[in-house]
Amino acid sequence: MREFHFDPEFASGADVGWLPQMEASGFVFKDRNGKEQDCLVTLKEYGLNSLRLRSWVKPSDDPRRGHCSTEETLAMGLRGKKLGFRIMVDFHYGDSWCDPGKQEKPAAWKDLPFDKLVEALSDYTKGAMKIFLDGGLIPEWVQLGNETNPGMLLPDGSTGNFAKLTALYNAGHDAVKEVSPATKTIIHLAEGNRTEFCQNYFDQLAKNGCRYDMIGLSYYPWWFKKPNKEIIGGLAASLRLLPERYGKDIMIVEIGGVDEEEEESRDLLVSAIEICNASPRCRGIFYWEPEGARVWSEYNLSAWRADGTPTKAMDAYLAVKF
Repeated sequence: MREFHFDPEFASGADVGWLPQMEASGFVFKDRNGKEQDCLVTLKEYGLNSLRLRSWVKPSDDPRRGHCSTEETLAMGLRGKKLGFRIMVDFHYGDSWCDPGKQEKPAAWKDLPFDKLVEALSDYTKGAMKIFLDGGLIPEWVQLGNETNPGMLLPDGSTGNFAKLTALYNAGHDAVKEVSPATKTIIHLAEGNRTEFCQNYFDQLAKNGCRYDMIGLSYYPWWFKKPNKEIIGGLAASLRLLPERYGKDIMIVEIGGVDEEEEESRDLLVSAIEICNASPRCRGIFYWEPEGARVWSEYNLSAWRADGTPTKAMDAYLAVKF
C-alpha cells in the first residue's frame, strides 16, 4: 500500500460515540488477529491519534439514540486521553441525533424566544466546557453543531435566515473561547463533495460576520448511490478551494464505506487520505463509528465485523505516516 507522509499535527481519527454502550451490552472487541482487546488499543495499533465524541443536551438511555451526556462524554474523553488520543467534541445541540434530515431543538429549549435560545446555547456550551476542563479534559476541537446543512435549532436557526444562524454559531464559538481559548471551533457540513453548496453556505456566514476556526466536512459516497471515483473530485475541490477562500483549516470529520465491501471501503479511505495529503490546509480525517458493528448498531457503514474484529477498511490508516 502506498504511504502518505503528514505533519505530526495531522489528526488520524475515528468517532467512537457508541463504544461505551457497545461494551456495556457485552459486545466483545478483538484485534485484527482475533484476540480480545480494548477497541481503543486496536485503533492505536492502526496508528490513529484522535477521537471524536458526540455530546447531547439531555439524552435518553437508548443504546443507539441516547447516552452521550456531558458527563459520559467527559468519561470517554478521559479514557481516550489516558491512551494518548487527542479529543474532538461534537455538540449536536439536540437531545439526540442532529443531521441534514433533522435539526430539532432540545426539549428544554423548544419554546424559547430567539434571544433566549441564543442564551441557552451559550450557557450550555460554557457549562459543558467547564465540566470538561474541571474534569481534566481540554478538547482540542469542538464542533458547533453536526452536519448543519439546513441550519440548526430549527426553525429559528434555519439557512433561510443566515443572520440568526450566525448569531447561534457566534454564541457557541464565544462560549468555547471564554472557557478554553486554545480549543478550535468547527462548523460542519455534510456532503463535502458538493463544493458549490459549501461555498455558498460559508459565503453567507462570512457576509454575516460568523466566528469560527475551522471547516469540517462529511463524505459518504454511499448516500449518493454513486461510486467513490465519480464524486471524490468534488471533495478534492472542497479541500482545496474552501481553505483558500476563507483562510481556514479544514478536516474530513466524517467518512465511511460499506462494511461488507471491505476492499472497496479501504480504497475509499486511501483515496481520501491521498487527497488530504495533497491539500495543504487539511488537518485530519475521522472515520465515523468504525467500531459500530452492524450486528449491534444496525449501521452498515462501520469497519467492524460481527465477530468483533476490524475489517480490511481499517488497513487504510496504515498508509498514514508521520
